[in-house]
Amino acid sequence: MASHPDRTSRSSVEERYKVLLETGRILTATLSAEELYAAIHRETAKVLSASNFTVSLYDQGRDLERVVYRVQGGEPRTVDLGFRGSDSRVIRTNEGVLVEDDADGLASLTRIEGGAKVCRSGIAAPLIHHGRVVGTVSACSERPKAYTEEDLALLQGIAGIAAIAIDNALQFSELERRRREAERIEEIGRALSTERDPNEVLGRVVQAVLDVLHVDGAAVWQRHGIEGRQGRITESGGEIKIPVGAPWDLHEDLEEALIHERRAAVVDDIEVSQLIPDHLREFLQAGSGLAVPIIVDEEVVGALTAGSRRPRHFGPEETAVMQRLARQASVALENARLHESLRALSLTDPLTGIANRRRLQLHLEQEVAAARRGRRLSVVVFDIDNFKTVNDTLGHLVGDQILQAFGELLMEENRTMNLVGRYGGDEFVSVLSDSGMDGARLYLDRVQSTVEQDPALAEHQVSVSMGVAEFDREEMRSVADLLQAADMDMYRAKAERRSASQTASR
Repeated sequence: MASHPDRTSRSSVEERYKVLLETGRILTATLSAEELYAAIHRETAKVLSASNFTVSLYDQGRDLERVVYRVQGGEPRTVDLGFRGSDSRVIRTNEGVLVEDDADGLASLTRIEGGAKVCRSGIAAPLIHHGRVVGTVSACSERPKAYTEEDLALLQGIAGIAAIAIDNALQFSELERRRREAERIEEIGRALSTERDPNEVLGRVVQAVLDVLHVDGAAVWQRHGIEGRQGRITESGGEIKIPVGAPWDLHEDLEEALIHERRAAVVDDIEVSQLIPDHLREFLQAGSGLAVPIIVDEEVVGALTAGSRRPRHFGPEETAVMQRLARQASVALENARLHESLRALSLTDPLTGIANRRRLQLHLEQEVAAARRGRRLSVVVFDIDNFKTVNDTLGHLVGDQILQAFGELLMEENRTMNLVGRYGGDEFVSVLSDSGMDGARLYLDRVQSTVEQDPALAEHQVSVSMGVAEFDREEMRSVADLLQAADMDMYRAKAERRSASQTASR
């Protein structure tokens, strides 16, 4: 707004009446809040000269007055200021205020600090809608006694119209926000319903919290088991990202709210709250937080959290959004876990719990491809001697126990990077990645020694034949070539043992 130091603030009653009519027409037709604040200033400036002008909104529940629009020295300024509303005389009394000459007294009136020139006089009027103050509008001048009671009456008339227009604009904005939010949550729900990777599910949920609630950080905390309050961060995102894997043992009050009562928990001031452990506070810095439980199959498995770097009141609407996202996360996690369980079952031998033939084949194909590029690879094949006779003599139950005992033995001897599986019947295979023949022979000797000492196998005098082969890029082309070479080594070992046994018996 341009400043008019020589212009008086007097206008005829007729002119002011026309201004109010025109102001009402313009303001009630403006549905964008930002455009509306500028329009309030523009229409006021037609009849009231001012160096500085502000529009503020008031949240009665939080006693928070927030400046949403400011013009200082004739130029609109970006502003984000909050004050205790009860400190404002206008809000406290619900009445307009005229200050004729008091620079210091204008501070709480106009909410404008600094500037090239100091205001000497000013007027402010409450924005009243349905009988309650929803904000204020104020104007001030560097000249003393720049305004009269008539000017204040005019500003109050403009404020009355502006209050209705602001309420309409905010309601329209809220409807638009909810529409976009509903569309976004529906879109997220569709995406989650098709996702089968639990980690990917959690990543999408965290991103959804950031997008929908416009917070600075979001995370998923998951419990260790279904008892107690110990857990860790399994997914995190945003500017105030907590490291994945960070431990978080819930404070007993958070445990009570999230796990036992299954309700949301709000932390208004992270910096001083005892609910947040110190090792996490350093990442969160300050601000506010919100957490809601994630429930899968009637059990609280964790919590979905959101954090704001600046103090923020997470109210019922934000809590409801978080709970909707947490419910979607619950369903998606349950589906993903079910899919993962089915996938594991399809790749796991149900009797021994180790990899089945299908998984061995898939793993070997990957390892052989790497071996063709130069990585070393060996396999060891195992065959339980005379297993059919064991089954026929001792029964299938004992046969199953022998298979289970041997599978456990192989798992204990294997390195994490290797894979052991049941190839079929009484045949087992160990895939030794990044290992040559020498390493494979050492592994084979360890297994042989363990078989001889294993009480469950020794009880039934179980022996095992073994063969080993290393992938040869010159001679081998496929998984079948490698397994065949190991089989041949095993049959040679069997033949040598048979021959040695026959010689000894003569």
